[in-house]
Amino acid sequence: MPGAKGAIRRAPTERRGSRAGIGYDAHRLAPGRPLVLGGVQIAFDSGLVAHSDGDVVAHAVMDALLGAAGLPDIGTYFPNTDPQYLGISSLVLLQRVRAIVEEKGWRIVNVDVSLLAEKPRLSPFVTEMRQNVGRALGLLPESVGIKVTTNEGMGFVGRGEGMAAWAVALLETG
Repeated sequence: MPGAKGAIRRAPTERRGSRAGIGYDAHRLAPGRPLVLGGVQIAFDSGLVAHSDGDVVAHAVMDALLGAAGLPDIGTYFPNTDPQYLGISSLVLLQRVRAIVEEKGWRIVNVDVSLLAEKPRLSPFVTEMRQNVGRALGLLPESVGIKVTTNEGMGFVGRGEGMAAWAVALLETG
């Protein structure tokens, strides 16, 4: 009986199967900054405040991938105190996360993102976001889900103070 006194416990000897991970990111909006989501620059009067380009879609996907692989979060790999990441494209960082995950023996199956923003209207940009994220991850666009929604006027997103994204990623052993 597992866990019984005197039972032999064995450490896993190999990793098989699949793993899912979840990621979340949020940034506040400020005037005079570019708005980049899923690698798409969107004309708007405000952009997301961050050390990098602030792309909450890419950041949430990175944390979902790293979590599924059992690795630390993006702040560990790309700290916001490191000048080399100032203003960097989050798609570049997403490609680096892909390499990290693949070096650990994982293959990315798919990712799915829910992007929360009151304004601007983002649905016209979803196809390009899916293509950009897919390209960075070596996935076909149909393996990248991106949905956009509002927060119905509630919370910091609803008040137009910021944007947020949730992501889920599925990995399989390579």
